[in-house]
Formats: sequence, structure tokens, C-alpha cells
Amino acid sequence: MKKWLKWFLIIFLILILAGLFTAGFYVSSIYLNAKTLAIDEDALNSSQLYIEVFDNENKPIKEFNEINKQYVSINNLKDTTKNAFISIEDKNFYSHHGVNYKRMIKALLNDIKARKLKEGASTITQQLIKNTQLTSDKTLERKIKEIALAQKLEKKYTKDEILEKYLNVIYFGNNCYGIESASNYYFSKPAKDLSSYEAATLAAIIKSPAKYSPTKNPDNCLKRRNLVLNEMYKDNLLPANEYNLSINKPLSLNINNEPKNKLNSYSQSAIDEAVSILKIPARQIALKGYKIYTYQNQQKQIALESSIDDQQINCDFSAIVLDNKEHKIEAFIGKSAYKILDNKRQPGSCIKPVLVYAPAINEDIIYPCTPLLDEKTTISDYTPKNIGDVYRGYISAREALSKSINIPSVKVLSYIGIEKAKKYAEEMGFEFDEKDDSYSLALGGMTYGVNILQLASSYTTFANSGNYAPAKFISFITDKNNKIVYVNKTVENQVLREDAAYLITDMLKTCAKTGTAKKLSSLNMDLASKTGTVGKANSKQNLDAWNISYTKEQTVGVWLGNLDNTPIDFAGGNQPTEIVRKYFEQIKDNSKFDVPSSIIEKEIDATELYENHKIVLAGNNTPERYTQKELFSRFNLPTDVSNKFIQMEKQSFKGKVTGNTAEISFNAKSYITYTFYSDGKKIKEISGLNGSQNIIIPLKQQKQTIDIEYFITINPEVCENEKISFIKTKSEEKHNDKWFI
Repeated sequence: MKKWLKWFLIIFLILILAGLFTAGFYVSSIYLNAKTLAIDEDALNSSQLYIEVFDNENKPIKEFNEINKQYVSINNLKDTTKNAFISIEDKNFYSHHGVNYKRMIKALLNDIKARKLKEGASTITQQLIKNTQLTSDKTLERKIKEIALAQKLEKKYTKDEILEKYLNVIYFGNNCYGIESASNYYFSKPAKDLSSYEAATLAAIIKSPAKYSPTKNPDNCLKRRNLVLNEMYKDNLLPANEYNLSINKPLSLNINNEPKNKLNSYSQSAIDEAVSILKIPARQIALKGYKIYTYQNQQKQIALESSIDDQQINCDFSAIVLDNKEHKIEAFIGKSAYKILDNKRQPGSCIKPVLVYAPAINEDIIYPCTPLLDEKTTISDYTPKNIGDVYRGYISAREALSKSINIPSVKVLSYIGIEKAKKYAEEMGFEFDEKDDSYSLALGGMTYGVNILQLASSYTTFANSGNYAPAKFISFITDKNNKIVYVNKTVENQVLREDAAYLITDMLKTCAKTGTAKKLSSLNMDLASKTGTVGKANSKQNLDAWNISYTKEQTVGVWLGNLDNTPIDFAGGNQPTEIVRKYFEQIKDNSKFDVPSSIIEKEIDATELYENHKIVLAGNNTPERYTQKELFSRFNLPTDVSNKFIQMEKQSFKGKVTGNTAEISFNAKSYITYTFYSDGKKIKEISGLNGSQNIIIPLKQQKQTIDIEYFITINPEVCENEKISFIKTKSEEKHNDKWFI
């Protein structure tokens, strides 16, 4: 062996040993330090817990802030209920001393392969420690502390005591802490009465309450429930007859709906946000005495609640008020048996400004006045339809958006490109599935959709000069000693140019005046709005109804529907819009949208727009009555200028003989005067007419010539003429004359 290679291997070996020694010393020091930590008995045993939540004036919010804690003794639970959790979570629970080393080594090897801390291999004892004593961070230090404290816990309590504490603190989703609470919510019965398949359902949830939620992801939950039953059967903890009966049972729930608003109150939503921020369960937030200070505005909260109460809504609903500049959630209310903000719904036409029209304007693809052909069409095997199967021909982008017409939206998306449009929407808070790659996105056809917070937050981009940031419930959090441990710091991202954001706002102001949100037109406010309605496939019934409206200062969002997809009797332009109107009647908002310096008003040639569907600037000679004022960005102005009032294009006239009359057909222009002469005598003159015309003239002479003179009405010197001659000849039939051109 060469000398240099020998020294290289020696040095390499020394480095490895030094690394292992250092790592061992590091792990040992954490472990030994953790051994000295005291176990928080209150966290293990407390049953009456409450989280203090405050509004923007630091006044307590008196809603449902209790941690839903109902204790059940292990002796009152069936063996099958206990076995469901043991079989799926910790088969060796009764034999280990807090840690399953074999299982941990296997998980560690899998983590090394995945190059991240993915598998925990935690025993029931470790899970109890994690949920009551530590954060949920996936770090090596936390894991070592978890092991040390689990071993300590095993020396202090019996296995049944540990299992009892575990079942009474574990989280089952939908604000359910503990098996008694979960049993009462999901099955409307006490935990002592759970059947085998019901207990297996609850055991299935706890691995990931979101992923295996029986209300949100029932298919996932059913598969894992059956896995739990299978493990119980393999472990000889479930008789064959009971297994066969349970495995074939559907995922049948009996949701306890009382109190209806508990899961969706403002304070509960703030607590959920705090769980995400602090990375500890809500139960630990209560135990550690954290206080949550929010942005809730009591005046707006009361107004929002009363606006919904006035409508007597008989379905699930949610409504929200956001501060556009500060990205604060000032009011929120929801009613459902499930957590509304944990669920996503199809946004319907409310997606159009975010995904379609704003990107198209920002990319200089369209103007608000751009004519779009509304016609039956197929794009990439997708054939969209308008409501009522009605098609309007050429309409402006402004009208298409304000009246929520489908075909133009799909066409504009095709001009932008799906991927580019999605990037814009993602920068405004949308999340897309990999299957979201169809032009149906233009109409809100997403795999999963959005919740009301995401949708309303995206609209603040338009009111906030093109800048986006997700809205938040929490301003700051303090610990039990009133020391601030968290402060919300908003970081904005500029998604749109300021002028593009304003042009969308101006288009949506039209929606609030004469479009689908015209119920808001009675409000004397500078207000923009968009509605959305999601219909049930192959049905005339609806599943979701939306309205998102905003002023310069605030955005209000309303959703009506049912999270179990029961049809509703509402549409976006009706009850949701009426709720917004009621809200703004109570909350006077006199703010005005600022017009950016990059916005300019220009006159265009209206005749070019309606005749040729082109955006052409009015020329110096274009009469005022033939102009139309439109808004543009200085960065994207039309370049063509009209010269049609100083030049005349040849017109096309067609003659036809019927008996002894001549019929002359042509396409008239409203700004041209047409005069018809026969033998030097004026027989007809028309002006100010637009579109197809038919002129009938009697034929009397052997040869009759019709002279047609036409000129620009306001400038007769710009003129042209045309002649059409008609000749009478003898036909083969006796005594019968015929006219020919």
C-alpha cells in the first residue's frame, strides 16, 4: 500500500471516530439532562382547561375557548377499544419499558434512506410524553428528551395508568381531545359503548387527524380503519366472527352537531393558528398559560353575525372580514359539524379574477375593453358551456367578468397558458393539485379547491396595489408571565403591477353595479365584487355559493354550502351577496380606491370596436359621438390610431331582382350617409344606421341604373359612389318580361 494512501485511511478513520465520539457525547449530554427534568403532572391529569383569547382592544373573547376534555376511566372501556390502539400504535406496549429499541432502529434506517426525520417509531408512552410535555418538532434533541421522559414515566405509573392517560389526551381532530370527546363527536355515544369498528375508526385517526379524518378524507380513514381491524385480528385480539362483521362495515358516523358553531368560532380558529405557530397541541397551550391576542374587531364581528342571522341560512356557512393593508382577520363566523377552514371547496367563478383576468392584464394580453367572442367552442378536448347555453357574440372582457360568462374566461386562460396562470394564483395563496391541468380551472374546476380564508385573502391583492400576504388571526402571543413569545410580522409579495390590480378592481366595480353582484348597487360606496356558484354535476342544484367583495380598506367573503355536499337553494348573486350588503349597511366604509399614476383614460374609436372588434385609438378627426372612453395602463396602450373619418373604404352593395322591384343589400355604417338616385332623382337616403340593410326600389324603365353615393356624414368631402344597372328583357314565355342585373 502506498504511504500516502495509508495515512489518508488513518486520518479518515480518526475523523470518523472523532465524529462518533462527538455525536455520542452530544446525545448522552441531552439524555442525561433530560433525565433530570420533572414530569409535569398537571399536563398529564388536568381535565378543566381554558385558553384566554383577546380581541384587538385586548378584551377577552367570550366564545368556546375550553379544551373539549371529557375523562374516561380505563376500566370503563371495552377490551376491543383498548386493543385497537395497542395493535396499531404499540404492539409491545405491555412488555417494553417505555421505548421499543428494535422498532426505533428500523425507523432510523428508513429515515436515513429518506434523508429526513420521517418515522418516529414512538411507543404509546412516548406519544403521551410528546403530547403533554414537549413540542411536536421533529428534531433529534426532542426525540432524546422524549425517550428519557418515557422511561421515567414508566417507573412512576402502571401500564394501565399510562394507557388511560394516553387515551384521554390524544388528539382525534375536529377539536376532540381524548377518546370520550371523540366518541361523543363522531358517534354521539360514550366511549364505553364503542363497537369494534368504531374503536378502530378512532384508532385510525390519531396517526394524522387531517389525513385520516373520517369527515374530510373518509376513503383514507376507511382504509386505515380496516388496517387496524386486520392488525387486531392478526394479534389474536379480535375474534374471527367479529372481524368478518367489522371489516365489511361502511364508515358510518353519527356526528354530534351541538353546539353548531363551536368548531368554527373566531377564537377557536385563532387557537388552531396558535397550535401551528407554537407547534404544541391546544391542550398544552392551555396548560402552559399562553394568552392569544387577535385582530378581532367586535363591531365588525357583531355586524357580520347579524347579517347572516337576518338571512336565516339553513345550510353550512362561513363569512370573514379582512383588513387589506395589514392582512388582519377582523371578523369570522362559521357553522358546520366540521371545521370549515380545514376543508376546501370549489371556488366557481370567484377564481376568474385571480387565475384568468388579473394574469392576462398583468401580462399585457388583454385590456378591460378587449372584445372576446362568446361562442360555442372546444379547447384541447374541453367544451365549456355558458349558463343556460346562451352565447352573446362579441363582448368586452369587462362585461364577461362582471356577468361571469364562461366561454371568454376559458379563452383568456388559453391565451395565458395554464401553468403561468397557476403561478399567479399560487402567489396569491392558491394551492393546486398535480391533476389541476385542465382549462376547466378557468371556471373553478379544481381537484380540492380553496377555503374562504384563502379565497378572500387572494382578493386583498387587488385592493392592496398588487401586493399579497396571507391574512392572520393572531397579532401576538404571551406566556403565563405575560412575556411576548410571538409577534405576527407580515411579509408582502408583489404579484401584480399596481395598474393591473387597479384595472381588475375597476372591472369588479362594474360587477357590483350591473353584473352578478348588482344587489350591492344600492350601496353608495366605492365597492368591487365577484360572485361564484358551483352546480352539482348533471343537476340543476347547487353545492356552493360565494361572494367576495372589497373596498380600499376591507375584504368581505361569504360562503354558503354543505361540507357533506348536500345541495343548497342559493346562488352567489343572491343570499351571499345580500349578506355582504347587510354587512356594509352597518359598517359604513367611505374609503376610495386610489387611481395609480400609471392608469390613463383614452378615447377609442367605437366604430372600430363594434364593427371590426379592434381596439383603435380615436383620431383627431373622430367625432365625439363615435368615441368611447376606456382605462388603460401606460405600460400597455393601443398603438393603432383611427383614420376612417378622413379616408373612405369601398363599400360592398349587392343587387337582387324580385318581380318588378330591385333589392339592394349592404352593411351600413352609422357614421356614413347613403343616398340612392335613379335617373338623377334622389329616391332614398339613410344615415345613422348600423348593420345589414335592404333597400327596395321599383323598376319602371327598360334600363334603370341606381346610383349610390355615400359619404362620411360629418365630412361630406370624403365620399365614394357605386352604380348598379337593371335591364328588362323578353323571356321565352309569351307576354312575360324579366328584369336582370
